[in-house]
Amino acid sequence: MQNKNLSSLSELANGLSSILIANRGEIASRVTRTCKKMGIRSIAVFSEADRNAPFVQEADVAVFIGESSPAASYLDQDKIIEVAKKTGADAIHPGYGFLSENVEFAKRCEAENIVFIGPNPEAIDAMGSKSKAKTLMQEHDVPVVPGYQGDDQSIKTLSKAAEKIGFPVLLKATAGGGGKGMRIVNKKKDLSSAIEAAKREAINAFGDDELIIEKYIASGRHIEFQIFGDKHGNAIHILERECTIQRRYQKIIEESPSPVLDDALRQKMGQAAVKAAKALKYDNAGTVEFIFDDKTKDFYFLEVNTRLQVEHPVTEEITGLDLVQMQIESAQGLPLAIQQEDIQGNGYAIECRLYAEDAFNDFLPVTGTVQRFEIPEVEGLRVETAVQSGSTISVFYDPMIAKLIVWDKSRQAAHRKMQYVLNHLVCLGTTTNQDFLSLVLNNEGFQQGNYDTHFIDKHIDLDGISAVAPENINFACIAATLTDWSLRNNLRHLLRSIPSGWRSNFYDFQKETYLHKEEETVVQYRYNNALNKQHGFMFEIAEQAYNIRLIKTNKELIRLEIDGIQHTFNIVKSGQDYFMQNAQTGSLHIEQKERFPAKATEVIKGGYEAPMPSQIVKILVKPGQKVKSGEGLIVLSSMKMENTIEASEDGIVEEIYTEAGANVEAGFLLLKII
Repeated sequence: MQNKNLSSLSELANGLSSILIANRGEIASRVTRTCKKMGIRSIAVFSEADRNAPFVQEADVAVFIGESSPAASYLDQDKIIEVAKKTGADAIHPGYGFLSENVEFAKRCEAENIVFIGPNPEAIDAMGSKSKAKTLMQEHDVPVVPGYQGDDQSIKTLSKAAEKIGFPVLLKATAGGGGKGMRIVNKKKDLSSAIEAAKREAINAFGDDELIIEKYIASGRHIEFQIFGDKHGNAIHILERECTIQRRYQKIIEESPSPVLDDALRQKMGQAAVKAAKALKYDNAGTVEFIFDDKTKDFYFLEVNTRLQVEHPVTEEITGLDLVQMQIESAQGLPLAIQQEDIQGNGYAIECRLYAEDAFNDFLPVTGTVQRFEIPEVEGLRVETAVQSGSTISVFYDPMIAKLIVWDKSRQAAHRKMQYVLNHLVCLGTTTNQDFLSLVLNNEGFQQGNYDTHFIDKHIDLDGISAVAPENINFACIAATLTDWSLRNNLRHLLRSIPSGWRSNFYDFQKETYLHKEEETVVQYRYNNALNKQHGFMFEIAEQAYNIRLIKTNKELIRLEIDGIQHTFNIVKSGQDYFMQNAQTGSLHIEQKERFPAKATEVIKGGYEAPMPSQIVKILVKPGQKVKSGEGLIVLSSMKMENTIEASEDGIVEEIYTEAGANVEAGFLLLKII
C-alpha cells in the first residue's frame, strides 16, 4: 500500500501549500513556525478557551471548532476534517496528544486524501497496544522487560501473573501514555485495588482498560532515542534524550546527551532503536523509549511513541535539525536527506517544563491567569510557550505553561545558564513549579548525573524546603507595602508638603498585615525622608528593623535599597494578592489581610471540598455507606490528571452534592460525612 501511494505523495513534494495543525498551545506555535519557514500556509483550530491564545494569533488562518472540552473540539475528528476541507488544507499535523496516535484518524485522513504528518497507520496500530508492541519487539531481537501481556484481563489472571513475576511490579495501560493507568505495586495485598484503579483510569483516559504487567526496575533510568524513517525503507536514530526526572510518571526535565551513556552503550541502544523502527516499517518521527537498569547496565524496550515528543527541542538543539520540517518532508514521500553517519551531537541541551502546579502540595495543578510573563535574554535560550501576559490557565488542558530549553558547549555550562533563566523568568499571577525546578538543578546528585526515576521522592525533601526563609517574606511584605504606598502617593493632590502617613505622634507607625500560607506577618513603617533625598522609610517586622530607600517603582516592579543593598522585585497585584519574583528570593505569593475582614466562610464539619477546579470522574460511595479513614470517596480529574478524595476519618456518608460528569469549582462541597 505504501508503494502504491509513493507516486502521488511525490507529486505533493513541490505542491504542498497548506497544513492544518490539529492541536493547541506551544506545539501548535512550534509547527506554525516551521510552516512559515517553509512557505507553507498554517491553519489553526481553536476551542472557546483558546480563542485569544498566542498560537491562534500566530497562524495564517484560525478556525473555531467548538467548546472548551477536548471531546467537543480537539478530539472531534468530524470537525477537524471538515475544517481541513473547507480551508483547502493539503495535510494535517496532529502535534502530540489528542489525535496524534489515533490510528482511526490517520486512516481517515488517508481516505479523505489528506496527508497525515505522522507514521503510517500500520505502525501506529502496532504500537497502540503495549502488549502487541512487546511481542513485536521480541520477534525482532529488541530486549524487553520481563512481564505479562495477554488477552485474559481478569483480575484473577493478572494477579497470578504479578505473583509469578515477583514484586514489585508495574501495572501499565496498553493504550496511551503520560502516566495514565500506571501503578507500582509493592505488596500482594495492594494488587487487586491497584488493578481496579489502573483499569478505571485507563478506560477514562483512552477508552481501553487493557493492562500489561512488568517487572518493576527499582533503580531505573528513562532513556529514549529519537528515530526517523521515510517511505523508502530508510530508518535512523537521532541520538538519545535522558528523561529520568519525573513526577507522577510525567517528565519535567530532559537532557542530552545522557550523563550515564558512553559511546559503546549509546551505539548499542541506538542500534536497538533502529531495529524497532525497521520492524515497524517506520516512516516519520518517533521515539523508542528504554528503561535502563543502573545496577546491571542492561536496557529494555518500553514503548514507541508514534509522534513528535514534547521534548524534541533537546534533540534539535544538539543536532541543528528541524524535526518538524523532516516530518513534513517525510509525509510527502521524500527520502531522508541524512544518513546515520551524518548524525553528530554538538554540545549539550537541557529542557525544563514550566507547569502551573503546586510542587509543595503533591504537584496538584492550579488554574489562574498569567498576568505577567517575561523571558530573560540569555544566549542559547529557546522558549516554547503556550501563554503570554494575560493568558488563562484552563482546567480543560494540560497545565504546562512553557518549555525552557538551553544549549551550551558543556553540561555544566548549560545547567548554569538554566539556573539563571529560572531565577530571572517572570511568570506571575498563578502558582508554578519554577522554584522547584531550581531546587532540582541545585541538587548535587542531579548535577553529578546520579539519579533514577525516584530521584524526586528520594532526594528532594518537599516538606522540608517548602518553608520560605522569614527574611524573604519580610522583603516581600516591604515591597508590597511600598508598592501600595507609591500608588497612593502618586494620587495625592492635597497637602503634598505634609509627609506621607503623617501622625501627630511621631512615634506612631503605620501598619499592614500579610498572610503567607496562613502565617501572619505584621509590618510597621513610617516615612523618614531624612535618609535621602529619595523617599526613605523605617520598617519594623517582629524584632527586625530595616532602613529602606525607594529607588524606583511602577505597576510592574519596585526597586528598593534595604540596609544598603538594592533589590528589584517584579510584582503583580490582583485584589489582595501579591505575586512577586526576585532573583534571590524566587517566586512568592502573599495576601494583604483586610483591615475589616469579611465574614468567614462557614466550615462544614465533615465536609469534603474540591481542592481545584475539576470534573467528577466517579463517585465511589453512596449515602448511608460506612467508610473508613483512607478509603476513596470521589475520583476527580483536572488538567488531564486524576486524583482521589479520601476519607480523613471513619464515618457514614450523610449526603453527596455532585454527580459523575459534573464540572465543579475549587472549594465546591462534594459530600458530607458524619
